[in-house]
Amino acid sequence: MIWEALGAVIVGFAIALSARRWLPERFPAPALTLATGPVAALLGALLTRSILGPGHPVQVMVAALAVGSALLSVLVRPPRRRTRRPAAPLKGHRTAC
Repeated sequence: MIWEALGAVIVGFAIALSARRWLPERFPAPALTLATGPVAALLGALLTRSILGPGHPVQVMVAALAVGSALLSVLVRPPRRRTRRPAAPLKGHRTAC
């Protein structure tokens, strides 16, 4: 049980680090991201272990990975869009006023 929990925390931390590395502008705060990953993975592992029982370490780690990724995706912000200026009206073209 201790090894599964420790493994889940390591998996969650790895997910959070990779998320911060690949999409740094999409996550609001580094501390929040790095805390959410391990906690979410641990939650997923403990929930899976309570459902399946002991003796299923691979399934527990897969569930930790899935729940950690799913809860980290809740933190993702939409990408910033560039402000576009309206195009200049065409010469001789009527616009609806």
